[in-house]
Amino acid sequence: MAPQGRKLLPLLNFTSSRSHRTCVYKCGDACAKPVSNTSDNEYFRDVARRVFDRRRLLKGAGAAAMTVGGAAVTAGCATSEASADSVGAPSGSSDGASSGDIPDGMRFDVVAPNTQDAVVVPHGYDNKVLIRWGDPVVSGAPQWDLNQQTPEAAAQQFGFNPDFAALLPIEGSDKRFLFVCNHEYTTPQQMFPGYDADNPSENDVKIEWASHGLTVLEVEGNDQDGSLKPVMGKYNRRITGTTEFTLTGPAAGKELLKTKADPSGTRVLGTLGNCAGGLTPWGTVLSGEENVDQYFAGGAEATGKDAKKRNDRYGMKDSETVRHWEKYDDRFDLRKEPNEAHRFNYVVEINPWDASSTPVKHTAMGRFKHEGATIHVTDDGQIVAYSGDDARFEYIYKFVSSRRITEGSTPEAIAANMKALDEGTLYVASFQGNSDDFTEGKLPKDGAYDGEGTWHRLATSNSDGSVTSHINGMTGEEVLIFTRFAADKAGATKMDRPEDVEPNPKSGKVYAALTNNDYRGANRPGKKDAPTAEYAPIKENKNGLVLEMDDEHTGESFTWNLLLVCGDPHAAETYFGGFDKNSVSPISCPDNVAFDPHGNLWISTDGNALKSNDGLFAVSLEGDTRGLTKQFLTVPKDAETCGPIVEERRVLVNVQHPGEDDEATVESTTSHWPDGGKSLARPAAVVAWKKGNGPIGS
Repeated sequence: MAPQGRKLLPLLNFTSSRSHRTCVYKCGDACAKPVSNTSDNEYFRDVARRVFDRRRLLKGAGAAAMTVGGAAVTAGCATSEASADSVGAPSGSSDGASSGDIPDGMRFDVVAPNTQDAVVVPHGYDNKVLIRWGDPVVSGAPQWDLNQQTPEAAAQQFGFNPDFAALLPIEGSDKRFLFVCNHEYTTPQQMFPGYDADNPSENDVKIEWASHGLTVLEVEGNDQDGSLKPVMGKYNRRITGTTEFTLTGPAAGKELLKTKADPSGTRVLGTLGNCAGGLTPWGTVLSGEENVDQYFAGGAEATGKDAKKRNDRYGMKDSETVRHWEKYDDRFDLRKEPNEAHRFNYVVEINPWDASSTPVKHTAMGRFKHEGATIHVTDDGQIVAYSGDDARFEYIYKFVSSRRITEGSTPEAIAANMKALDEGTLYVASFQGNSDDFTEGKLPKDGAYDGEGTWHRLATSNSDGSVTSHINGMTGEEVLIFTRFAADKAGATKMDRPEDVEPNPKSGKVYAALTNNDYRGANRPGKKDAPTAEYAPIKENKNGLVLEMDDEHTGESFTWNLLLVCGDPHAAETYFGGFDKNSVSPISCPDNVAFDPHGNLWISTDGNALKSNDGLFAVSLEGDTRGLTKQFLTVPKDAETCGPIVEERRVLVNVQHPGEDDEATVESTTSHWPDGGKSLARPAAVVAWKKGNGPIGS
């Protein structure tokens, strides 16, 4: 029998905690705009399965590939030692449940829902800020000064709003690591004193450019606790919105990617909107370019074949942007540079072991709002990458490389494996339920939301640099650059904001966070909505879903089920893998996923619709406790929990946009985390650990 827990908080309401300010600067106010997908697609279809423990491969990859659970993450930080009373799921040390009922890795006192302006961790745990916005990253970088900011300084300091994170051990040291993290977006009102939103200065704009991108930072642990501290090491680097990237894959050099500044169509400045990502077995880091539409003006007036239609499908319609970057660089004005936007929305890859290396953008993996990209390697060494297109009614994709992994961590092996993401087949998924009795918001009679699915081929990138289209009426280059159109034609299934999609290193099963979709089944006048279905059973879905797929990986079939239908457990429509709903934590708006060394799923949330701060949750996947969900931490007011890393003795999260309500400015903010007092709220990365340096959740 499942262990019983304490009474949960009552259902409060279904209003997302995200402020409108966050929507404007994070995703270009997408929720206030019409859905970009106007196709009539409804279903995903067929499946099967294969499992593989990726850790076996990591052993051969040297220093470059060792972190289990190095999943997508948003920067976070915290100094508070506050803990909440145990509530909801059983802790293993209270609630009358024996510790044997709780999976290893999940034996901690549950953190209660709360609205504290602090990072709150379980009793017996501690946490500390690793690095915050503006802290030095490279040797010689100036200390951050709110009133003396410059683009040159910002390009040497930790960027704004970190999201994905990875932690890579440095060979030859058991205490040194590379912390790699991206910076998704900037919120200028909370960066610059007296910011004028209608007329930003060139200095402000250039600081924003420098505050995007990624950070590579050497960090050092100790023998006393799980904390980490920055080290000014040789690997340290900032990649920004103006760093040079190389476009790779078959679309590189084609006419649609050429601009006045780059007639070769192979070199592009910067990476923007970087959300989740993934750590590869060969020791590099992948990052997804997501909401880049917000940076480009004039999409509806751009010239060229089908330009307006193409820009509409990618959400680029506004004549001017809220950031006004187009005032200072013509490449952000599609009326002047109609192809510049085609050079964003890709999976980017950086080699953190070579600070002089040029990062790449992989065109073979398709162009859409990549939440991230994560890697699975099959038993015979074939490389598969999974990715979600994070927008309402968009799709889930995978890329199956035609190359096998090259073992080892030498520069030659890393270079060979990076090329593997330029050759292979890009697929999109369709889903189909298996219950004839499906009714909106009600569990089918067979006791599960489940069914089958099919992967549809879109394009195959060949070893000679050519690309074969599998979509009638589209060339291979068009499929790679306008992937959303190709997926529409293939009959992909409209999903509820597919965000992080990750394979479990222990089981090989693939998990996807479907954050929410208040348009689902809403039948709003003039909106291109989609009805509820077994894979999307909740009308006006405001709390999200977690999808589990048993995939063939290199094949074209899979089976699926919904592990979680999120929300308050007291609500009739919620579902926790069949586990007793009286014994779980409320969870809303799943965003990033990760896995601990025991194979448990960990979920970070974004936009909690239950009137509590966002948090990090552990979920059991096997046996009698499958679906048991326990909150491990919460982040400060108005903040988002991003892309956790869960190791044996430490947990890292990025805390994004603390205090970001609709009225927040440098002069007035609801949050003063992490420094307290009346200080300015600063996004940061946080490390949590068990006091005494014991194993997490054991």
